[in-house]
Amino acid sequence: MSVLVYTENWEGKFKKLSFELVSYASKLAEMLNTTTTVLSLGNVENDELSELGKYGADKIINMRSDVFTVLDNQLFTRVIADVSDKENAGVVILSNNNTGKALAPRLSVRLKAGIGSGVSRLPISINPFVVYKRAYSGNAYTHVRIKTDVKILTLAQNSFEVIENKHSVTMENQEVGIDPATVKTSVVDLQKQTGKILLTDAEIVVSGGRGMKSPDNWGPLLELADLLGAATACSRPVSDEGWRGHEEHTGQTGKIIAPNLYFAIGISGATQHLAGVSTSKYIVAINTDKDAPIFEAAQYGIVGDAMKILPRLVEAVKEMKST
Repeated sequence: MSVLVYTENWEGKFKKLSFELVSYASKLAEMLNTTTTVLSLGNVENDELSELGKYGADKIINMRSDVFTVLDNQLFTRVIADVSDKENAGVVILSNNNTGKALAPRLSVRLKAGIGSGVSRLPISINPFVVYKRAYSGNAYTHVRIKTDVKILTLAQNSFEVIENKHSVTMENQEVGIDPATVKTSVVDLQKQTGKILLTDAEIVVSGGRGMKSPDNWGPLLELADLLGAATACSRPVSDEGWRGHEEHTGQTGKIIAPNLYFAIGISGATQHLAGVSTSKYIVAINTDKDAPIFEAAQYGIVGDAMKILPRLVEAVKEMKST
């Protein structure tokens, strides 16, 4: 039995998310006294693949083909399931991002496997197999027991430390016998955001809500984000009012993010918003209402007017960076 982890790539490159997955899988394999097998689908060069070996991979299976350029749920599910069977995988690990959420339920049916979705820690126990996960938009947690022979876990982003654990890794290039005509998904149009840090990749996010009072008041917030090398975000009312674009909307109906540091400026902290940011490592809240729900989720809070606090915060960051 082995632990199989699927590592998504972006135009042939891996991100921190991939290294988190391999680190998690390697530690889980140690608990199970087994090995870690990494599966890569798509055109990834060997130098990039070898980076996965730094985080505990024992074996890397590389399936290089243009058919994997676009995510086709049926194709990817079939390939991952076939590799799982061949590798006798007892646990299959994916990210809890859009790709993982699309593939995990399909793999569950194909492999007759139970799912632990959005886990954020190593299993509490192996026998029985019990995992920890957040529930109710991060307001509670639950222990989930998985009884099936094969288990599927999706790991919450930024919930597990990247741990260097170099192993002697073997690389296996496998042929892909797939007729491109059987791939049912195609991309008609592709529009990429440029010149900005993507929310889902950002280590730091500076976000504003209706407490910013007007779209004309975002200058200091944008300046703070620029100084910190951060992405910008907003609450749903802000995007609905047209103050900021919908691509910046975070929350239950927007983007789900998990940065290391999240600034919630003028955001009250409604349940829907917290559902999208509650897994952030640290939350800093600025709000005039000392009873705002955001303060219950925040590790650090400032009660006051964001219009007065933001300029002072910007100056403090400038001073810090100049020393």
